[in-house]
Amino acid sequence: MRRSGLASRRVAKFAMACAAVFFLFASRDSAARPQVNSSDPVVERGREQFKESCGFCHGPDATGARGPDLVRSPLVAHDVKGDKLGEVIHLGRADKGMPPLSLTDQQVQDIAAYLHARAAEALNSGEVPSKYPLEKLLTGDAVAGKAYFNGAGGCKSCHSPTGDLAGIAARYSPIDLEARMLYPGGKHIIAVVTLPSGEQIKGPLAHADDFVIALRDASGWYRSLSRDRVKVELQDPLAAHRELLDKLTQTDFHNLFAYLESLK
Repeated sequence: MRRSGLASRRVAKFAMACAAVFFLFASRDSAARPQVNSSDPVVERGREQFKESCGFCHGPDATGARGPDLVRSPLVAHDVKGDKLGEVIHLGRADKGMPPLSLTDQQVQDIAAYLHARAAEALNSGEVPSKYPLEKLLTGDAVAGKAYFNGAGGCKSCHSPTGDLAGIAARYSPIDLEARMLYPGGKHIIAVVTLPSGEQIKGPLAHADDFVIALRDASGWYRSLSRDRVKVELQDPLAAHRELLDKLTQTDFHNLFAYLESLK
């Protein structure tokens, strides 16, 4: 079946944002995670703008104060160049005591660049920074997290606390476990292409748009084919995670993390 250009762009956007939200605990793919140059003038502008406009609630280093920690925020993790942060900044969150801020689009993008730099710094750190207390990570309710895992989150359909997640908290530090939840890696979309002759070619997806589908076949060859001449099926192992992105709240995320941290 053909995949629309919008769907293709959503897949690409998810990959750039490190797609996705939960539990594939293979080795992290460093190319899929944001690499931000801390000396970037945009990041420096964002740092100053954040301190001026946001630091009084979220802390000058974005690790939280009266407002929540933004270094490990799912909203920041799923943001691309301010597309999600901008809406929150401009509209505020009256129910949480956050007023709307009159910032330009460029100021929003600068703040987003700074927050992504902070998130990348935390991800790429070999150890928990001394200024980032571990107790800030454990703010959720493990009982509620277990209920979400077995219920609304649908996690138990693919994962098991006595199977792939057994002892997960003993294998990873809390900050590394959170990073792996937010930035799953090691899984690729598989393309199954059926030729006019009926022959099927199957392999990791290399490229997809409205006109061309490309993959690596079983022998490692790069195959590029016109979509109007073949049938295409895309098998996405992270499909359930992508569907969860728009529904997952920060409360659900922190509760779920607290539950995983209890699996020692």
